[in-house]
Amino acid sequence: MTSPTTNAPPPSGRALSNLRVLDLTRVLAGPWCTQTLADLGADVIKVERPGSGDDTRGWGPPFLKDSAGHETSDAAYYLAANRGKRSVTLDIAAPEGQAIVHKLAARSDVLVENYKVGQLAKYGLDYVTLASLNPRLIYCSITGFGQDGPYKDRAGYDFIIQGMGGFMSITGERDDLPGGGPQKAGVAVSDLMTGMYATVAILAALAQRERTGAGQRIDMALFDCVVAMLANMNTNYLTTGNAPGRAGNAHANIVPYQVFAAADGHVIIAVGNDAQFAKFCEVAGHGELATDPRFARNADRVRNRAVLVPLLEQIVRARPVGFWAEALERAGIPCGPINSIAQALADPQIVARGLRVELPHPRAGSVALVGTPIRMSASPPALDRAPPTLGQHTDEVLRELAGVDATTLASLHARRIV
Repeated sequence: MTSPTTNAPPPSGRALSNLRVLDLTRVLAGPWCTQTLADLGADVIKVERPGSGDDTRGWGPPFLKDSAGHETSDAAYYLAANRGKRSVTLDIAAPEGQAIVHKLAARSDVLVENYKVGQLAKYGLDYVTLASLNPRLIYCSITGFGQDGPYKDRAGYDFIIQGMGGFMSITGERDDLPGGGPQKAGVAVSDLMTGMYATVAILAALAQRERTGAGQRIDMALFDCVVAMLANMNTNYLTTGNAPGRAGNAHANIVPYQVFAAADGHVIIAVGNDAQFAKFCEVAGHGELATDPRFARNADRVRNRAVLVPLLEQIVRARPVGFWAEALERAGIPCGPINSIAQALADPQIVARGLRVELPHPRAGSVALVGTPIRMSASPPALDRAPPTLGQHTDEVLRELAGVDATTLASLHARRIV
């Protein structure tokens, strides 16, 4: 494992170290966005409900274990999206809690929230109210379906969004094959993609503010993002009028570009052009396939997929994964095994890139995480703070940014406002 602080720049050297982000999000899309901003140096203040906090703290097992081997109250799910932040517990339904959020927002550059449409307006924490206190504030709202439209009041859940947005119509094996039918992704892809789109939008709004001095409202919807991310599948439909279907582990527009069963496991073979197909046939000992007019060009291979793929399945199954991975790599043909997560995290390339990290944790001693994939030459991210325990930074943040004195702080604690 690598230490996240090895060769890490000082906080002032990180790209967003001049920014403060008020994080009123929970679960995944919003926290994924704000974690990325924290990795890049922003001071992210995560506001959570007193007593329970982010819903994902309880989404286990598995739970983080303390130094004695006992389970803590923080699930692995929560740990995945909340490093680098400071946690403040605050009852925003109480007037005193709302007043504190006003003070924090007045001293923040960005606010990210994922409450239902209109819910924060009941507490005086909507964009119009907070922008009147801080006209430079960039206020990003993340919901299932956006701030307008007929579905705006619906709750947004990744699984439902994957289905409604068309993602599951192209994910999974074909209906006529064993195991056929729609399939969701193995992770909450609409949440993660929305978190990344939200990050891009926030950075764009910050660039705009540099020119104008004014903040703005950002409206991000899971439904929009999962539809947008279908990319070439969208244009396949828009170009032909025919909606693509499920192709399992095959590619809709390239052949062969799929998973094959080898003698001792599975291998992905991704032939991207006709020259690569000729090399593949040479490695496989079947050069005649490359000159067969049915298969010579990719367009022909796509049209004759049902003939070619069974032939290739027999050829690949005759030899082990190791043979194909080594021989095809030497020939310059993209290929690779299907790893488990354990195998992927132990891969020499991932180890060399330092993607697995450990951060000091007040309960567990340390916590193992997967770090950011972002690499920057002049202002690289630095991971120096573990996902916070619930309310870990309440007192310091309220003293530092909201001007709360010791007497008031004690009263807020006693009344469970914080």
